[in-house]
Amino acid sequence: MNAWAAAALVLLAVPAPACLWVAARGSAVHRLVGASLLSSVAGAVFLLLPPAYDRSSYQDLALVLGVLSPAGTLVFTRFVSGGHHETDDSAPIP
Repeated sequence: MNAWAAAALVLLAVPAPACLWVAARGSAVHRLVGASLLSSVAGAVFLLLPPAYDRSSYQDLALVLGVLSPAGTLVFTRFVSGGHHETDDSAPIP
């Protein structure tokens, strides 16, 4: 085990369980913050693994996670908010 793998292990051992705990408990806002932070921690882990194992393909995983994570946060927010919201176009604009 080299220093890169040890750093990835530290990220998986300390902040990842804390993010999972926050994402599993609390209000909807706290769960959203926990899920978003967990995706950031996972992206950091995926950036530490390529130098640890000399495989550049793991950087692609970090890139895909970085692109899809905000979309996942928006989908999570949509489902937590209670479904869809219909707009009333006939209401007067103040």
